[in-house]
Amino acid sequence: MPSPSRRTVLATGSALGGGLLTGGLPTQAQASVDPWHTVLDDADLVWQRMPTTWYEGPYLGNGFLGSGIYADPDSPTRAVRFNVQHSEVQDHRPEFGSLFGLARLPIGYFTLEPVGTITGLDWRLGLRDAELTGTLTTDRGTLALRALVHTDRSVLAVEVTPSKGERGFRWVFHPADAISPRAASKPLPDGYRGNDPAQVAEHQGVFAAVQPLLAGGEHVTAWRERGWGTSRTLYVHVAHSHPRRTALGRALKEVRGASQLPYSALASSHRTWWNAYYRKSFLSVPDARIQRFYWIQLYKTASAARRDAPVMATCGPWLEPTPWPNTWWNLNVQLEYWLIHGSNHLELDAVTRALSEFRDNLAQETAQPYRADSLGIPRTTDPQLVNGAVSPLMGYGVGVPGQDPPTPEVGNLTWALHNVWLSYRHTMDERILRDVLYPLLRKAINYYLHFLEPGPDGKLHLPPTFSPEYGGNSRDCNYDLMLLTWGCRTLLESAELLGIEDELTPRWREVLARRVAYPTDANGFMIGADIPFAKSHRHYSHLLAIYPLYELTGRTPDERALIERSLAHWVGFEGALQGYTFTGAASMSALLGKGEDALAYLGELMSRFIQPNTMYKESGPVIETPLSAAQSLHDMVCQSWGGIIHVFPALPAAWADLTVHNFRTQGAFLLSAVREDGVTRWVRLVSEAGAPCVVRHGIAGRIDVRDERGRALRYKDLGEGTVQLALRKGESATVTARGDHPDLTIAPVHPNAQAPRWGLPPLTDA
Repeated sequence: MPSPSRRTVLATGSALGGGLLTGGLPTQAQASVDPWHTVLDDADLVWQRMPTTWYEGPYLGNGFLGSGIYADPDSPTRAVRFNVQHSEVQDHRPEFGSLFGLARLPIGYFTLEPVGTITGLDWRLGLRDAELTGTLTTDRGTLALRALVHTDRSVLAVEVTPSKGERGFRWVFHPADAISPRAASKPLPDGYRGNDPAQVAEHQGVFAAVQPLLAGGEHVTAWRERGWGTSRTLYVHVAHSHPRRTALGRALKEVRGASQLPYSALASSHRTWWNAYYRKSFLSVPDARIQRFYWIQLYKTASAARRDAPVMATCGPWLEPTPWPNTWWNLNVQLEYWLIHGSNHLELDAVTRALSEFRDNLAQETAQPYRADSLGIPRTTDPQLVNGAVSPLMGYGVGVPGQDPPTPEVGNLTWALHNVWLSYRHTMDERILRDVLYPLLRKAINYYLHFLEPGPDGKLHLPPTFSPEYGGNSRDCNYDLMLLTWGCRTLLESAELLGIEDELTPRWREVLARRVAYPTDANGFMIGADIPFAKSHRHYSHLLAIYPLYELTGRTPDERALIERSLAHWVGFEGALQGYTFTGAASMSALLGKGEDALAYLGELMSRFIQPNTMYKESGPVIETPLSAAQSLHDMVCQSWGGIIHVFPALPAAWADLTVHNFRTQGAFLLSAVREDGVTRWVRLVSEAGAPCVVRHGIAGRIDVRDERGRALRYKDLGEGTVQLALRKGESATVTARGDHPDLTIAPVHPNAQAPRWGLPPLTDA
């Protein structure tokens, strides 16, 4: 069989989109099957029992407007609640801190109230179209519904087609009290009170609930119901303004415009966006439950994030009762956005955009003596990266090393900038490096340099700082030492790439040369020099050098033993472990090539923490853990640290078959690869930037490397299944076993076993 020709590859890519590869499909039937349709339709969530909480029900969103759907708690057999929340809706009273005065504010909810008593339902959240469809059954008839939050118009549209006995159904809007959700679980700061009640009025056929804010401005929920044949469609839009009160006009305009279109017309453009979104990458594994979970996380991420939307708060755009009504920067944000890189969805990167846009606010979050040359980000901020007043009740500031109060938690900005670095490395977009990462990281590291001092041992030491969220301050805190080390190394590399002769270069080199060793004991990494790791702790703040920084990777037997010892000791304490403990442990196991362990940790996460709709909760809803589980799966399938692309580095034995396509790696490569019967059949890399390319392909024995025309390519064999390729921008290389001519079709793999769908399927299937 000849090697795949350029004609075959390009023709198939042109016909099906997404750079799909083929060496000739085996049958006409297979040629008609769309792999994205197959995996997405299989991953749809279903409900044949009524969801009673946000953790059980469907959810819709577009990064701004969000709606969670479940039985109305006050009348579960008589009404269905459609929550209406918005990521931009917040208070503006910084004197009460980010958790009260700048907190996200609840907006309200609609109830769909049938004529009869609800007796059953059959719903499906279709991932491919980001649309809820189905039927609500009552003792008086049925209500067929379709619902979406439009990706561009930011309108919640719900079409209901009633049977004869249900034609009298109605929609009712219930404004929420505009007060910080934290007020339900914490005492109110002195002088703080909720905003005045919303006022509801009709404006020439459009209703609006206008919520005035004590600080000035307003948020407005506008809606209109319109009949189309036998159906009625509800159109809802939310607008926010501060300090001026301009939201009402915008909200009315959006609803009037959207309501000129029938539901099907809105759905058409909405579906076009979502269908294109998914086609940017592809992943199929033989574990049906995990594969479905993965595609749901891609749906959830695009429902919760956009580049121009606020950085995801703890709940995403949805807001339920929570003690954490804002954005958290000591783990949550970082974990929320990791999956966008491998899945090839940099269009969702709000972190890089927000840190750049609001950098001046970050200077104000450090103590006055350091603002000229330093930056920091507090544990908690609003969408503009402002924390406001600092106290354990109202919001956590950056702090000063060696002082308490406030808690000296100072490494969060450096960790957030690691996400920015990942965006740079996965795109090789020099603008990110030059305009965002380098200037911000320089000032974040400069904050550390103010406090770094030589000790009697001649090493450089840090005064006491705080390791999230262990408790207590320690000298030479590993959280900060590890971030400081990564930061100095990254600044040196960045300055060289940018051709900058920075006056701080000698200082950064000195830090790397003289920095005290990371504190360890017989159990592995300590919290810091003064605090051993000696209790159950959900956070891996003391292990960042292992993951996600990849500063320590097990290059030597001693280093590997230290990682293994630290990991085992960390997860060995039950009591305070939470879901993201197990996603972190899975990714660290994947680093060590332990696919069975990684899968076991994900299994613990699924069985102990993940809710029926794949959401997650601790003391309140938090969104980061399921999203970070998708990244753990990425880490099992591909890693690209240290200048090497590692293909299938940590697969469990049961995953003998696997397909990945257009997985984005560091160096701006798009990876496609297929594994069959426990053997990697082929690996393909497309270079988007012409960066150096080293790949550990995992194909045993001698290999062939060919370009997009099927011509042999020269390569350098580095041993251990690793080769170095010279690819210019736009060029590709396909690696196969010598003489092998595999089918290059991208297709789902068969599951090893059946699994229940996510949602609330019949009890017999759950």
